[in-house]
Formats: sequence, structure tokens, C-alpha cells
Amino acid sequence: MKLLSIAIPSYNSQDYMRNCIESLLPGGEDVEILIIDDGSKDHTPEIADEYARNYPDIVRAVHQENGGHGEAVNAGLRHATGFFYKVVDSDDWVDQEAYARILDFLREAVHKEEPLDMLLSNYVYEKQGALHKKVIQYHSILPQGRYFSWEDIGSFGPSQNILMHSVIYRTQMLRDSGMELPKHTFYVDNLFVYIPLPYVKKMYYLDVDFYRYFIGREDQSVNEKVMISRIDQQLRVNKIMIDTYAHHEASFTSEKLKKYMIHYLQTILMVSSVLLMKMNTEEADSLRDDLWHYLDDKSPDAYKSCEGSLIGKLTTSHGKFKHKLTMGGYKIAQKWFGFN
Repeated sequence: MKLLSIAIPSYNSQDYMRNCIESLLPGGEDVEILIIDDGSKDHTPEIADEYARNYPDIVRAVHQENGGHGEAVNAGLRHATGFFYKVVDSDDWVDQEAYARILDFLREAVHKEEPLDMLLSNYVYEKQGALHKKVIQYHSILPQGRYFSWEDIGSFGPSQNILMHSVIYRTQMLRDSGMELPKHTFYVDNLFVYIPLPYVKKMYYLDVDFYRYFIGREDQSVNEKVMISRIDQQLRVNKIMIDTYAHHEASFTSEKLKKYMIHYLQTILMVSSVLLMKMNTEEADSLRDDLWHYLDDKSPDAYKSCEGSLIGKLTTSHGKFKHKLTMGGYKIAQKWFGFN
């Protein structure tokens, strides 16, 4: 068994995937790099096969019909032989010093009697053209130097959600959670993190800037114009998150886990609502109302909590003043946190 399986979902990634793969190769034979060619129409399949030939003990190429980012993550999980599982998008990369420290830790963690479910580390917004690289870190929230549970965590700030970039999951725990990401849907990285959370019992945090999250391509899924054009997929993911929370609502064993899942849900509701507000059409207003009604129907308590927050009050109501206030806050957040 490998120590760590790393899936690289790749669709028409010929121009940048080599940088991603090269950053992962120093992990050596403890690591399994799964290049998931998701029905690419460029030279991605050939590049994947080239690395599989040149590094047969490290790299495997998996070719499939196009199913979208989520299905590529699913395929990686199906093929993974590593004790732990990580996803690195094909336009991103990892820091070498942090990578070495993470692998050293995992080599020890794999021998623990009670298995580690989730390893967390920091990530960096590598925004094209930005002089200031925003680092998302958790040292003010999470214990350091020891294993911990949900009851040991602090309060997460608006920019500090646990994202795909910051997690390495235990492979079997992911499978046991029943996670199956929807096909042909963007923004499923939120589901990749959110769905398994109730199954996570044992965690550890390494305060290293490991994942480098590239932002800047015009066709990138998190580009604001692209997100608005795919608002149906954003809403689909948002509703699956609501379903996930509602499913576990009566069985949470940790109030802090419950609080964090509400916090994460509130963040995605804010993103969905603001994008709909930016569209500024009657249809978009109707979709926004429908989303909040969906939450109220599935979980009245979660609705009350989310709607009662400042963001909730601004994004659930109509009116020019609140619209301008919300858009102003959104622009400040964009500039400060470096997203979109």
C-alpha cells in the first residue's frame, strides 16, 4: 500500500499540468500520483502517459470519458491505493519544503493505533499579478503539536474555511462516508470537504504553507463571470450541502462540528446569494428566494442561524440600499482575500 495517493483531475491541461506533476514527484515511491484525464481534447492524455512511462512506480494515468471535476475526483478515489488521499488541481502546485514535512508526518501517523482522519495545512492564493499573496492559515483556531477532535477547535473566521486545498483525508474514511460527487458539476470541491466532515474524528494540523492555489485564468471556474454563467451548478452544490447538513442534524455528537458546518454553509449561501444579486434580474431574485426557502424547508434551525447573521440579513432581503451595501462588502472581501 502507498502512503499517499494524489489525484490530479485534468481536462485540457496541457499548458500547465507539468508544473503540477513536477512539484509532486519529489514525494518518491511513498506517493502515488493519479493523473485523471477527464476526456481531454488536447495533449493531456499523451502527457499523462509520458509521465506514467517515465515514473512507473509513482505515476498512473487514468483515462475516462468526460465527467467533470467531480467525476475525476471520484475516479481518483476509486483507483487510490494510498492510506491517505489528496486532490491537487492541474493548474496548482505544492511547496517542496512543506511537502517533505507533510510526508514525514504521514509516515508516523500511518502507524497510530487510532487512525488519523484528516490532516490540515495552510494554502496560498497564487493570484496572477498580485504583489500580496494571501495565506490562509489556521494556527489561531487549531491546536498544534498534537492530535485533536472537534471539541478542541476554535472559531473560524470568514476566510478560514477548510477547503480542498487544506485537507488530506484518510482514504478509507472517505469511502466509508459514501461521498460521490455529482458529474458535470463545478464547485464540487466544497462537497469533497463538506460531506465527510461528520465522519472525521481524529485530526492534526501542520502550520506549513503547502498548497499553492493559482488564480488568474479567464476561463477558470472561480472567475466571477464564469461562476455567474454556471450559477445553476453553484446552486446545485449549495443544495447538496444543505441536504448533507439536514441528514446529520439530529445525530451530531459535537456542537463545535455542528457550528462549523453551519459556518461553512453560511459562507456558500453568501456566495450563491451575492452572485444572484449581481445578476440583478427578476429570475435571479426568484432563484435566491428559492435557495433560502429550500434551507428553511430542510432545516428551520439552520435557516434561523444563517438568516440571522449579518450576511443573511443582507442577502435574503430586497432593496437598493441593501443591494449596494452587500456589493460594497463583497468588493472589499475580493480585494482583501484575493479570490475571483
